[in-house]
Amino acid sequence: MRNDIERVLIDEAVIEKRLDAMAMEIARDFPEETLVVIILLKGALVFAADLLRRVPRVLEIECLNVASYHGGTESTGKVDFLDRHFPAVRGRQVLLLDDILDTGRTLHAVHERLRDEGAAAVRTGVLLAKDKTRAVDVTAEYVGFVVGDEFVVGYGLDYLGRYRNLPYVGVLKAAVIECPRTGQPDTAESVNL
Repeated sequence: MRNDIERVLIDEAVIEKRLDAMAMEIARDFPEETLVVIILLKGALVFAADLLRRVPRVLEIECLNVASYHGGTESTGKVDFLDRHFPAVRGRQVLLLDDILDTGRTLHAVHERLRDEGAAAVRTGVLLAKDKTRAVDVTAEYVGFVVGDEFVVGYGLDYLGRYRNLPYVGVLKAAVIECPRTGQPDTAESVNL
């Protein structure tokens, strides 16, 4: 997998240090009651697990399966809620965790649904926020790192289900995106995917 990475943007030690600070911010900002944490699957799983072990608070952890990329490198613009069950949040303090704030559509859709379901307050945390104009007006109260508008993987972020387990955030080589199985651009002699 390392050979598919053009460059490492954020290494593991830097991520760990930032998670320590984010956990303290979260503990400071939420009242001393049980906090409901909603983790957006699958991308936020690694980030959330490492972050939440650092939060000195009683937590109820829920996962929500939503999709907007559908296997590509850009959001489709449509957010699908894939679970039949929606976490019980009425009257509760909620921390919503996602891997990356890109177009803003996913966080906006989930945030609105949480408010519609009666959450008392919703704050959002992301590992990464892309430095770009968003399709919808949404911000995250807790941001690990701001990155450029490029396709990143690792630390939970994937491309075609791969690279989530890298311990850092990196940029994929263009050849891997062009032809994910061989790392070579697709040609007439290449096997069709």
